[in-house]
This record gives sequence, structure tokens and C-alpha cells, in this order.
Amino acid sequence: MAHAFRIVNVFTVDGDRFSGNPLCVFEDARGLSDAQMQALARQFNLSETTFVLPPTREGADHHVRIFTPGFEMPFAGHPTLGTASVVAAGRSRVVLEMKAGLVPVTTDGTTWTLKTARAPEVKTVAASRAELCAMLGLPDGSVSDEPLWVNTGSEQLVIPLASKDLVRAAAPSYELLAKHGTSPTREEAMAYVWAKGDPEHDPEHVVRFFFTLNGGVVEDPATGSACANLGGWHLATRQPLPVAITLSQGEAVQRPSRLGLRVDADGGVFVTGGVIELGRGTAQV
Repeated sequence: MAHAFRIVNVFTVDGDRFSGNPLCVFEDARGLSDAQMQALARQFNLSETTFVLPPTREGADHHVRIFTPGFEMPFAGHPTLGTASVVAAGRSRVVLEMKAGLVPVTTDGTTWTLKTARAPEVKTVAASRAELCAMLGLPDGSVSDEPLWVNTGSEQLVIPLASKDLVRAAAPSYELLAKHGTSPTREEAMAYVWAKGDPEHDPEHVVRFFFTLNGGVVEDPATGSACANLGGWHLATRQPLPVAITLSQGEAVQRPSRLGLRVDADGGVFVTGGVIELGRGTAQV
């Protein structure tokens, strides 16, 4: 049976068709088994592949399942925005049903914005700041504020660094990342590092997301769920609100990406990015 798919890039920069994070979206996944969805995600070998199904919960327009090449995820940012761009069909707002909850997505042209399905859950980090610096291959004192586990749909380790240069210099150790960065809920090791921009001269924050895969450390081009968790970090550490931030990611892997983060005064967390469709086709399953 033929199943139509589209390839889109999410969190693109200034219309660059090869910027952002790639995503494969299967437009109608009815008839596919869980094993087939996982096999297709492994076949395409992108960070995530999504599968669109009829909704099962009141208030949702579509049910969306998200698979990495190895497992299913409850929520991820670039799959949410990219899938919304495929299924919206002229609508300015769609609600996507995911394992993490109902995620509303709105659009303004080629720019898409999601609101997280849940308030952030926050946990302290067992590792010391010195241990986290060693994990990242950085000198002592590089961690500039409180590191936290944050979960607005997908739990991640959020680590603030003292400068953009330190973010760019980070070179995590696989062994130490597996030791200190393994999520208690996801059984996966990762670290999201970030540094503030200069409001007057260089306002964009610089961020990087590392995770372990097949015995090595891999870097993600653009991580919307971690962007949302950075919003959760702002709430947990009582930063001044409201706040609107632009994040730059993907420079080190030659996939420049731009993400928008907004945290409202009432605690709502929003993630914004551009989406460009690159191609489409069908897969025989």
C-alpha cells in the first residue's frame, strides 16, 4: 500500500531551504502498525518522523505519533510545527493530539507557533557544576547558573553557560554524558547548553543540544522541545517575565537554525519557527 509523505525543514533561517531540522511527515498513517511506523522512521533515519492519524481525544484535529529511528517520543518541537504545516490545509490554527497532551499550533504565513501542552516539571541535578563542566569538556566555572532537569513534554537537562564561546567550545564526553546526563524518565542521555546574547549588540542566544547514539555523541540541528524547556527553566528560576528570545542553533553541524521562545507573564510557553517544504513522495509498505 502506498503512503504519502512530505519532507519539510523546520526552524529555517531567512528562507534558506537547507537550514533548520529535517522532518518526514506521513500524511495518513491509517493501516500502519506500530512496528511499521518504527521501521519507516529507521528507514528515513531523520531525527524524527511523524505519522498523522484521526484524533482520539475531544478538542484535537489530528492525532500525531512521533518516532525517532529507535523509539517513540511523547512530544518534540520541530515535529509538531512541521506536522502542523502539512495538515493545516489553510487553517490558521490546529490542535495536535500527542502522548504529552493536546498541543495548539497557530500560523502566520510560513511561521508556526506551538504552545506547550503542560506546565514545566522541574528536578534538581545530582551532578555538581564541576562534574557538568568536565562532562562538556569545559573548564571549571563554565556553568553560570543553576542546571535543571526540565520537562514541558520531553525531559531534558538544561545547562546555562557563561558565554557563547563556551557553548561553541563544548565537546561532551560520551562516558560522562551517559553518567551525568541520562534522563531519569527517558533512559536517554542528553544535554542542552545555552548562553545569553548581548541585548544591544548580539541579542540571539546560542544553544546546542547533544545526545548519545550508537556509542557516540550526536548534535541536533534544532530542538524545539529543549527550547520549550528553556522557557520552563526561566519559570523555575524566577526570571523576569514576560520574555521573548531568539535562539541560534545548528552552526556546528552546518544546519543553521533559528528558534523563537516566548514566556508570557502567566507562564505560557511558546515556541516559534519557520517551515519550508522540500519535497514529497510515497512509500510502499
